[in-house]
Amino acid sequence: MPVLTRSFGSINRPVSVIGQGTWNLDHTSRAAAADTLRRGLDLGMNHIDTAEMYGSGAAEAIVGDAISGRRADAFVVSKVLPGNASRQNTLQACERSLKQLRTDYLDAYLLHWRGRFPLAETFAAFEDLRAAGKILSWGVSNFDVDDLDEALRISGPGTIACNQVLYYPDERAIEHGVIPWCERNGVAVVAYSPFGSGNFPRPGTPARKVLDEIAASHEATARQVTLAFLTRNPALFAIPKSASPAHTEDNAAAASLELTAADFQRLEKAFPRGPKPRSLPMI
Repeated sequence: MPVLTRSFGSINRPVSVIGQGTWNLDHTSRAAAADTLRRGLDLGMNHIDTAEMYGSGAAEAIVGDAISGRRADAFVVSKVLPGNASRQNTLQACERSLKQLRTDYLDAYLLHWRGRFPLAETFAAFEDLRAAGKILSWGVSNFDVDDLDEALRISGPGTIACNQVLYYPDERAIEHGVIPWCERNGVAVVAYSPFGSGNFPRPGTPARKVLDEIAASHEATARQVTLAFLTRNPALFAIPKSASPAHTEDNAAAASLELTAADFQRLEKAFPRGPKPRSLPMI
């Protein structure tokens, strides 16, 4: 079954709901990592996320290998570090990323998190890059509601493509304000570390039992149930990292998993949202 796609915020292009993350992918052999990403592209997982920070460009180089000869199959996202986010340095950082990726353009370019440079300066660089055809859209990452309000005041409606944020079943802070804000303003929400970056429920725990029971009822896996839960709303996307083609195939199958209302109720109880934190969690 083809991987489910959605419009990416205000971008009228089909982007896979379940994408491919690359944080720490450089810990795998370069050839094997590229093969894994290519397998995802074969399955329709066109959304590939990377960043200049990941392996100091090594992850971008792996993505470059994977998309070589099939650039049109991929929706490639990279990110600029806050320390490089002045107007001039953002332009230079983008050029370095394009060189690592061996492509002429990025489908989306994000500010990795807020730093010392004014947002207006970074966004002006993004617009320079878009005017030059180096990027097709831009967005942000790790932005809470107040950050998003400021970004919108600076950029205007319909400009911010996405907000990439930490989101997994045991960390649902973005449901308090970030997701509703993004839904109101046509901004895609991209969940990074959807399996908790080492905090996935262990076998035998009550939460894992719920995941396993729901998975068994659909002939699915616990991780597929997790991804289906996290992408249940039309604004939501997820970018799990995979180190093998088999894991990529497992992730891709989550896009066709249809959970029931009863399943969602059980998941809501097993993974309570909790109170709104004082600051947005990030890793």
